[in-house]
Amino acid sequence: MAGNKILKRLREEKTSQLKGGIYQFTQISFAYNSNHIEGSKLTEEQTRYIYETNTIGASEPINVDDITETINHFKCFDYCIDNAEKPLSTNMIKNLHKLLKSNTSDEKKEWFNVGEYKKIPNTIGGKETVAPENVSDEMIKLLNEYNEKTHKNFEDIVAFHQKFECIHPFQDGNGRVGRLIMFKECLKNSIVPFIIDDDLKYYYYRGLEMWEEERGNLLDTCLTAQDQYKKKLDYFKITY
Repeated sequence: MAGNKILKRLREEKTSQLKGGIYQFTQISFAYNSNHIEGSKLTEEQTRYIYETNTIGASEPINVDDITETINHFKCFDYCIDNAEKPLSTNMIKNLHKLLKSNTSDEKKEWFNVGEYKKIPNTIGGKETVAPENVSDEMIKLLNEYNEKTHKNFEDIVAFHQKFECIHPFQDGNGRVGRLIMFKECLKNSIVPFIIDDDLKYYYYRGLEMWEEERGNLLDTCLTAQDQYKKKLDYFKITY
């Protein structure tokens, strides 16, 4: 079972605090790329420095939220691998959002609603998303449809992600939570997971936007990301 072998190694390295393995690589690469896609100015080297030393070295001012959300993303990833076998649920998704946004400036804004669904309408790529008053029902519907499938394949997971992003249930952080969910669900369903890196950002956004017309764009982008992760698994001699 591919995902279980990968999950086992990730958990072993997390527990042993092994340095330089697939767990550390994934933590740094995932946090850097997912946050960078959303506008973080931290470099990959700075992200690595935060992970390895819990400090930050910089020659110019850095947004505190960028640092906090990097640390929080490390916690989110741990949450995903700790709960990988559990069915995806509303509480799990909200917990990921709370972990990601805790102790940021957004948490101080009452209207932001950290760990809960949005209160104010938002857009993605200039397009309207589900209205706040309808988010809860739409998320329950999406999760019910998804969890009804006993055996989920790669396309099922990507399709869930696209629908999740269209709902855009949170005020901010939807992309990062959504990509964490994809990684977690790949592990749960014995599928090699993947990280959308910054080089794939525009293909990824285009794929999300064009999903209804051509699913292949987003699927191909995710498969490219999966191939990249497979190369790392090969390097670390992890079978899949």
